[in-house]
Amino acid sequence: MKFSLEWLKYFLDTDASVAEISATLNAIGIEVEGIEDPADKLAGFRVARVLTARPHPDADKLQVLTVDTGEGDPLQVVCGAPNARAGLVGVLGTAGAVVPANGMVLKQSAIRGQESNGMMCSTRELELGDDHDGIIELPEDAPVGTPFAQYQGASPVFDVAITPNRPDCMGVYGIARDLAAAGLGTLKPLRDDKIEGTFPCPVEIRTDDPDGCPAFYGRVIRGVKNGPSPEWMQARLKAAGQRPISALVDITNYMMLAFGRPAHVYDLAKLTGPVVARRAQDGEQVLALNEKTYTLDRTMTVIADEAGVHDIAGIMGGEHSSVQPETTDVLLEIAYFNPETIGVTGRKLGLATDARTRFERGVDPAWLDGGLDGLTSLIQRLCGGEASHVMRAGSPPSVAKVVQYHPELTQKLGGVAVDEAEQRRILAALDFTVSDDWQVTVPLRRHDVEGAPDIVEEVVRIHGIDKVASVPLPRGEGVARPTATPQQQIERRLRRAAAAMGLNEAVTWSFISEREAAAVGGGRWVLDNPISEDLKVMRPSLLPGLLSAVQRNMDRGATSVRLFEIGRRYLEDGEHPTLVGVLAGERVARGWSQGKAAPFDAFDAKSLCQALLAEAGAPVDKLMVMEPIGDVYHPGQAATLRLGPKNAIASFGAIHPATLKAFGIDVPVVAFGIHLDAIPARKSAGFARPHFAPPPLQAVTRDFAFLVPADLPAGDLLRAVKGADKANIVDARIFDLFEGQGVPEGQKSLAVEVTLQPGETSYKEADLKAIADRVVAAAGKLGGELRG
Repeated sequence: MKFSLEWLKYFLDTDASVAEISATLNAIGIEVEGIEDPADKLAGFRVARVLTARPHPDADKLQVLTVDTGEGDPLQVVCGAPNARAGLVGVLGTAGAVVPANGMVLKQSAIRGQESNGMMCSTRELELGDDHDGIIELPEDAPVGTPFAQYQGASPVFDVAITPNRPDCMGVYGIARDLAAAGLGTLKPLRDDKIEGTFPCPVEIRTDDPDGCPAFYGRVIRGVKNGPSPEWMQARLKAAGQRPISALVDITNYMMLAFGRPAHVYDLAKLTGPVVARRAQDGEQVLALNEKTYTLDRTMTVIADEAGVHDIAGIMGGEHSSVQPETTDVLLEIAYFNPETIGVTGRKLGLATDARTRFERGVDPAWLDGGLDGLTSLIQRLCGGEASHVMRAGSPPSVAKVVQYHPELTQKLGGVAVDEAEQRRILAALDFTVSDDWQVTVPLRRHDVEGAPDIVEEVVRIHGIDKVASVPLPRGEGVARPTATPQQQIERRLRRAAAAMGLNEAVTWSFISEREAAAVGGGRWVLDNPISEDLKVMRPSLLPGLLSAVQRNMDRGATSVRLFEIGRRYLEDGEHPTLVGVLAGERVARGWSQGKAAPFDAFDAKSLCQALLAEAGAPVDKLMVMEPIGDVYHPGQAATLRLGPKNAIASFGAIHPATLKAFGIDVPVVAFGIHLDAIPARKSAGFARPHFAPPPLQAVTRDFAFLVPADLPAGDLLRAVKGADKANIVDARIFDLFEGQGVPEGQKSLAVEVTLQPGETSYKEADLKAIADRVVAAAGKLGGELRG
């Protein structure tokens, strides 16, 4: 929200500087995002009078002027404006000035052989309007030599951020009230604009939707003259970022920006019959002021007459009934709309306006009559006309909240002691009513105040949050206990381990587009009001964000991408902590020793996945390799790692080409994912690790070669071998795979190295044979036989 210093001082009697006002606004919770001084842009431009004007000797459309700048000798300026003439008082940009519209630096130069010492300016060049047909013409009595910014009364403009809980500060007057409460001046009283009206309102006004529009007030003004609004109003609107349109429209915008109270004005000649606040009918349409047609439904509140809808209530007016320069009779409308209804309608239509912002946060329900009288007064003063009596339909909320408050709560909850008299002063300055026993009546416009803690916030922010002392948190005796949860500790270990393995951590959005979600099976949770369509679905997997990162890196010339992310995925039953890694491009760059570059494959993903599972404390040696789930992975090049047939704790493999195509990736990508919440908790062994006791005897290895079915996973054979004699077998690994001559069709040869660890005595031949028999028997249960 923007407003000028001049506009603020219209409501606030203060001598504070721009810096003091800015600091106070920040201190009381109204963040100043920027300050712009128009005088800075107009430096080097001054009021000047044209003394003489003669045709340029070498150009038909140019004139050579002599210009009085108020100091020193007159300057010669070449000008092409058709209205340039002797005696004209305008604005001269001198050498060194920067033209606001295009950034051009003015300098002394020769134009067609004639010296020119600056430029006479148009309103467009100074960004004061759209007129570029001629140079600015000021009144004849304008003081020559005065800096134009000073003559114009340029005022610094504040740009502030109003939090959603403070709709009472969505107008300049509300901000002035807060500053006055903070001691930065005195709030000026508003004009008493009570206007009774001189004739009955000729238009019936009613509300047929008391839920969406509890109160609907209006009156007619006859005989208005709709021309341009006065310069002071246009200057304030421009400072706020509004484009002046006409006096009637500008007045309604002025009331909204000054008091946070949107209103609307209709051309009475374009209305037929009663004007009613009602629910729209399904499929009903309206052409809005932005020249777009909106299709409505029965959940939306509209303002309509017998001919149809004229206004999307509380959001935007209709084009059909808008006022024009020839408008002479108008209907003024001011209403109180249900904030929830306005918010839902705005989101459905994708329509964001200044009026919607204020209504969906909650306007002051107590200021309907006052707002209508103020609007009427401004119209009569600027446009003339005769006002009717007010027609009122319905009634706004009128029961104020009363909160039991205790002044010592500022110390208890806010951390600062504030004198009771000062608390009463602050609350009174903010229009709270405080009884002798500290029963606090909340103004109706303060929808955010619901209890005593909210009143503490009001007192403390005005008193000064900077006065709250910094107090260290209490600390227990002895060594501080760890604060991280076991899950957080695992995630920290995994981050360090993944980085040590050469992976780069990525942090992607928790929201993805519907298209990206569909590529991984679709998302369960879809936002009704997303920031953008690209951030609409709560991610069911971390893979889309990482694949998008791969695509961006590859598009920028990366040849090898290794990324991982630890985050949450959102499924039907809630959110699940997950680690996902992706490997794309070249695993090994091309070189003289191996020739072409080597890409990543599924076994690279499997290796990293198992290493990180071990770091997380998963029983890697007990994991079963089984078929993948879903269509994300490439068939035959992926698998899941499970603890039992149903408990999948990880997956790995090559990404399916169709998935890669959906993300615009044209290189092979392998990935792995670990479901951190599926890993069984590690049994606590106490704080200290058990002491290491090396075995007294050297380990023994034995090799076995088995003929097994060709489709038997090697991991299944390893688990069977390791489980054959857990007391003696400490490890087993596959060291050879052979398929070919000498191996029957439908089988393969797997060679296993088994490591045996003797205990107190060395193995005897009979011991080794017994262990070997148990190993062969275990392999036989899987269809394996010892190769002779």
